[in-house]
Amino acid sequence: MSVLPRGATVRRDAGPYGYERALRRHGVTHVAGVDEAGRGACAGPLVAGACILPPGRSGIVPGLADSKLLAAAARERCYDQVVKRALAWSVVVVSHEECDRLGMHVANVEALRRAVALLPVAPEYVLTDGFPVDGLGVPGLAVWKGDRVAACISAASVIAKVTRDRLMDDLDGQWPAYDFKTHKGYITETHTAALAEHGPSPVHRMRFVNVRRAAGLES
Repeated sequence: MSVLPRGATVRRDAGPYGYERALRRHGVTHVAGVDEAGRGACAGPLVAGACILPPGRSGIVPGLADSKLLAAAARERCYDQVVKRALAWSVVVVSHEECDRLGMHVANVEALRRAVALLPVAPEYVLTDGFPVDGLGVPGLAVWKGDRVAACISAASVIAKVTRDRLMDDLDGQWPAYDFKTHKGYITETHTAALAEHGPSPVHRMRFVNVRRAAGLES
């Protein structure tokens, strides 16, 4: 299913909790959001988060927004509030080896499915960011810029992003030459320079052409 239930509508000015409220008015109690972090990085793991926020004031997370729009300190504060307030949440880490084995799109979809499956409360409906994800076992809707307009997706994006950032900080301690704590494995000028100087680390994704080039596998 890629539409809202028959008769359900979301006003443009409904705010970030509009999708959940519209679904609850039609008898859907447990609405999960799911999102990932690290799909565009060429090093480190891919991380997916899923979250069900409770109805009412208890489910309103102060300062919640798309994780990419929040400063690191604000994301950490939101993360603490999300895991405190959530009716259910989960997080899945897909290693760089599995990303290479599956390819990024397949790994991404698989991570989102796993995150939903691991929720300790079964969702009745799932909102995804940008593109539909099949195989979830329940109806769902792909929401354009979902991590900005649907609170449960924003919450999932915060869970995924904070978890991945912490993992990349740990990897920076093991491989300091790449400065993972700053760019988190994304293809910045600093990261590109480090790849050119040192070649790929053991946590780089070898399917990425820039990594293969640094390893001498691409011209």
